[in-house]
Amino acid sequence: MAGHSKFKNIMYRKGAQDAKRAKLFTKIIRELTVAAREGGEDPSANPRLRSAIASAKAANLPKDRVERAIRRGAGNEEGTNYEAIRYEGYGPGGVALIVEALTDNRNRAAAEIRTAFSKHGGNLGETNSVSFQFERAGLVQYAAKGIPEDAIFEAALEAGATNVATEGGQHEVSCAPEDFNQVREGLEAKFGVPESAGLVWRPTVMAPIGEGDAATLFRLIEALEDNDDVQTVSANYEVSDEVIARLSA
Repeated sequence: MAGHSKFKNIMYRKGAQDAKRAKLFTKIIRELTVAAREGGEDPSANPRLRSAIASAKAANLPKDRVERAIRRGAGNEEGTNYEAIRYEGYGPGGVALIVEALTDNRNRAAAEIRTAFSKHGGNLGETNSVSFQFERAGLVQYAAKGIPEDAIFEAALEAGATNVATEGGQHEVSCAPEDFNQVREGLEAKFGVPESAGLVWRPTVMAPIGEGDAATLFRLIEALEDNDDVQTVSANYEVSDEVIARLSA
């Protein structure tokens, strides 16, 4: 019986990992399609597509699926058209959230995202209801291994970045939205294609929360990120290391 239980546990974990991998593939394929539709199918002339292809390689997305998604986006193959939509709302403890989605069904996406908010103590608001608590910024990320801090700092400064942070084995280079393309291209010329690159929402006002609200908020964020339509979730919560340690135990 013990062996059977262990086998079932292993199969459950494998199933969960496979499901997570499938969802990641879905999100990357959508980004490839939209990037090709908006900027063309030539990666050398389309920075957003280069970044999406890099994400696909990092996730081991099969090459034929990458190429098919690009062809579909460029209009060379029948497929689904995706629409970019931003949702805003409040979670537990008054935490502001911005959810960016790529969807082929606006009504379905809105209903599912609204349900996730309401199930986890939040409320979906109108556009611009919380975005004033964030600022738009460009973010380029590289694995820290093999790239010295002083080297990426100098390159980022030369390219026009506003900040460089190294933490958790990763370099994060920030810049103003209007400088994003020149910063990314300057870094690519020195260090190759980044692990990820894009425009993000960064909080300018933080909402401190306790253990109870943090646990519910993390479940809300997990539910949102688990949605196939959702690409990114930004939140302005602030929680102590002690609370995170207890929740992780």
